[in-house]
Amino acid sequence: MERELELYIHIPFCIRKCAYCDFLSGPADSEIQEQYTEALLREIERFPDAEQYVVCSVFIGGGTPSVLPKEAIGRILETVRQRFRFVRGNLDRAEGRKAKAGDFGDAEITIECNPGTADLEKLMYYRKVGINRLSLGLQSADDRELALLGRIHTWQTFLETYQAALSAGFTNINIDLMSGLPGQSVASWERTLDRVLALEPAHISAYSLIIEEGTPFYERYRRDEELRDKGEEPELLPSEEAERQMYAMTEEKLMKHGMYRYEISNYAKRGFACRHNDGYWTGVWYVGFGLGASSLLNHVRYRNTERMQEYLSKDPKSLAEHRTAEFLTPEDEMEEFMFLGLRKMEGVSEGEFEHRFHRTIDEVYGGIPDQLMQKGLLQYCGGRYFLTKEGISLSNYVMSEFIL
Repeated sequence: MERELELYIHIPFCIRKCAYCDFLSGPADSEIQEQYTEALLREIERFPDAEQYVVCSVFIGGGTPSVLPKEAIGRILETVRQRFRFVRGNLDRAEGRKAKAGDFGDAEITIECNPGTADLEKLMYYRKVGINRLSLGLQSADDRELALLGRIHTWQTFLETYQAALSAGFTNINIDLMSGLPGQSVASWERTLDRVLALEPAHISAYSLIIEEGTPFYERYRRDEELRDKGEEPELLPSEEAERQMYAMTEEKLMKHGMYRYEISNYAKRGFACRHNDGYWTGVWYVGFGLGASSLLNHVRYRNTERMQEYLSKDPKSLAEHRTAEFLTPEDEMEEFMFLGLRKMEGVSEGEFEHRFHRTIDEVYGGIPDQLMQKGLLQYCGGRYFLTKEGISLSNYVMSEFIL
């Protein structure tokens, strides 16, 4: 029987690099974008043994995938359709029927889209070629905060894109938000939440700003972050107490509004949890196509080159030669099982751990779960371990305890 597989397609282009972003992305002219599209098509076409898998989700991320001409996205998805089979309900999945051209079966097909980079015509085209989920990068509903982040859009631009998406027929829309921004207050974060919730989105991803080394934000705010980490008052970033208030407010407001929290940073209406991300957290194998994209297949993690000219090479051997491979030990996989599983509100299953690794959690980790429960950071119920509210706020510490 085929194994479920997820596909990630990386589009490393954007109109302008945001000041906080450390992703593998940046501006490029139309010639480079076309060459890159051709290289992506070659990589997808050459994927070996596609018949062994049935694809349950496709995620086109970046960068800003919506900066590509819409026809390029169509060509990429058509090549994916021709190369892979897709889930089509329980009966079809068992039979392994190949999806018809123009048909992704029951798979979730997502594209990331930044406000101002997709109009109604482009969004209608996305629907036509099979995309059934949008992820819109808003980050903040405050124009001053957006400008500080280096975003190219305003709140009004976002509203126009969101309304165009609804008009195009999208019902499964995620909105990305970011708290802990320089100069952000608890009141301005509340206004962002209220404005977004009034739109009734199906899904919200709410992240805290991380100051990444190598970004303009790192040079501007690393001293502030160091002060906050020491428990001292930062000058430009929100205080630790303000961040805690934002964090608590997020869960309270979203859950009161009918969204349930299914992962540390993700909330959804019932039936709209992101299936692609859930696959990452539960250990579904995945293949990444594109510059710097990662794959996990048969206990090996692969990573494509991050050098554009190497990726664009038409020599099929070139990409393989510049791809790195990391063979995961059972200990590596146990750690990931715990790290990723504990991010989900439902936690990790004792039975699933034993089924997968032929050892119990107690055999591998001894008294660590009990110690974390005594500290009020972990709970156990119905054969599952999961984080408490305090454990969520100290999740980095909890995860570190499961390093073997």
